[in-house]
Amino acid sequence: LIKPSGDSKASISLEPGGQLELSGAPLRTIHDTQNEINEHLHQLGELCARMEIAFLGVGVQPKWSFSEIPWMPKGRYREMRRYLPSKGALSLDMMTRTATVQANLDYADETDMVNKFRLALALQPLATALFANSPFLEGRPNGFLSYRSEIWRHTDPDRCGWLPFVFAEDFGFARYVEYALDVPMLFLYRHGGYQPAGGVPFRAFLEGKHPLLPGEYPTLADWETHISTLFPDVRLKRYLELRGADAGNSATLCALPAFWKGLLYDAEVLAQAWELVSTWSLSERVQIHGLVPRMALHTPIPGGQTLRELAEEILPLAQMGLQRQKQRNSKGCDESIYLKPLLQIVESGVTPAERLLQAYQERWQKQVDPIFHEQEFESFYADCE
Repeated sequence: LIKPSGDSKASISLEPGGQLELSGAPLRTIHDTQNEINEHLHQLGELCARMEIAFLGVGVQPKWSFSEIPWMPKGRYREMRRYLPSKGALSLDMMTRTATVQANLDYADETDMVNKFRLALALQPLATALFANSPFLEGRPNGFLSYRSEIWRHTDPDRCGWLPFVFAEDFGFARYVEYALDVPMLFLYRHGGYQPAGGVPFRAFLEGKHPLLPGEYPTLADWETHISTLFPDVRLKRYLELRGADAGNSATLCALPAFWKGLLYDAEVLAQAWELVSTWSLSERVQIHGLVPRMALHTPIPGGQTLRELAEEILPLAQMGLQRQKQRNSKGCDESIYLKPLLQIVESGVTPAERLLQAYQERWQKQVDPIFHEQEFESFYADCE
């Protein structure tokens, strides 16, 4: 059994299709996060070697069909499996065939939350493009660079996707709560197990009008359970959860928190980055979200540019933000070292998905099996050069 060592607040769980999820502990620096990930990957590698298996860092399961993937026997997943197909054609693919890397960042107060949420939501398509890493399905190219993000676009519009009200003048904690109250409930947790909730909005439950629990009112635990079933591109809890990136190899895992920390933890950098995207209209944002799964960095944006050109302006800001925060490791490196994989992607204009497709066409002789070796997780150590 793999488990975090010592008194770590990290946890490890299995997602519906057997995806292995490390939920890292709240840590002060990205250096600490990289050390935690390396410890996890070292333990995972020892176990995989004994069992002759491998875990991949990709956004979508590249080989097996949906029917070949076993479901993890959890009550929560059982109820999701019953409910979600009525809301989105690819919802079960989301559960069993996708994998992501996410970054969780805190905020100081409501104003800070609003500023961070807006920029983070505006730039989720850029994160999707930079980390695009899911070009295969069932052994063949699927026509997308981030098929994971396309799957999420066809899951459940009630609880997934982007939130246009975040860009409204009145956005704050209360507005997010109003949104959450109107999202249909996925399930109820009663008597030690998950039960169907009938697709009733949480607001009805709050008013004592849930048809399955007439006259009963929710507890705080019910609300926390409900909040955990909302899956927008940015999710608000006691921190912000940024959800737009495909899973990648070991070198890119800490690139995501580095990208967001550099942009969101420096007020001047945040303001400069917001200026680059603040004038986009809602219709333009919708269009970008629709194009990025297929086009990634080639996606057109307002002003006659592409997301690659936006990245050329955004990444130096993230780099500056991290350098000014001066969080150094034992070798004297600040956290901007973790942006190197992204800087290389933007310089070349080639996403991880495009590199995989090139390998598929040239070196792999149109077979996906080599991905199980080339994308296998292993420990990663960033350097200062």
